[in-house]
Amino acid sequence: MTDDRRYAIYYAPEPGPLADFGAAWLGWDLHAGRTVAHPDLPGLPHPLAEITDTPRKYGLHGTIKPPFRLAEGRTLDDLRDEALALCAALPVLAMEGLKLARLGGFLALVPEGDTAPLAATAARMVDGLDHFRAPAGEAELARRRAKGLTDRQDALLLKWGYPYVMEEFRFHITLTGRLPKSEAAQTEAVLSERLAPLLPMPFVIRGLILAEEDDLGRFRLIETLPFGV
Repeated sequence: MTDDRRYAIYYAPEPGPLADFGAAWLGWDLHAGRTVAHPDLPGLPHPLAEITDTPRKYGLHGTIKPPFRLAEGRTLDDLRDEALALCAALPVLAMEGLKLARLGGFLALVPEGDTAPLAATAARMVDGLDHFRAPAGEAELARRRAKGLTDRQDALLLKWGYPYVMEEFRFHITLTGRLPKSEAAQTEAVLSERLAPLLPMPFVIRGLILAEEDDLGRFRLIETLPFGV
């Protein structure tokens, strides 16, 4: 029987104040795999459920290896074992901190400082686990291409199943869907006040997670993948 669920390798903030706020902000707890009530935050241009509708199902995360379906003959147990082994051979990553930024109309957390080791880690996970990934179907390729890709991004899409990997990788933790400029500024002002005391300095990544998509398209943690060195 074919496993049609998708799996992904993510960074997710460790349990604590930032993870708790992110789960409430988005309305979905990636660690617990459950819905969370949104906080009452005055000053937003729209209800928080509307602002966070697009990223909610993924939870508070930064994508490392984008969601994929298992190739024929591959199992979740084997994927888990190899992901654990890969991460055990990787070093803990440290950057200066996290900051709130606008990226193409949406708000996200992005790292400050040298991100080259993080990009190298992402490339290692994309490459090292690619034999578990079922090839992207024509419908998925068409959907990606409809958003407009460069020639290089299209080549990455064909090779790795996603256009924003390797040299096109930009780590970010998405907090909203796309917003008009004025609404993005309004939302950013509210977010900045709440996030300021929660953002880590330095920003340390001690491991990744293996996440699984449920029947409603929401992702949940199924394995922590600690770095070993």
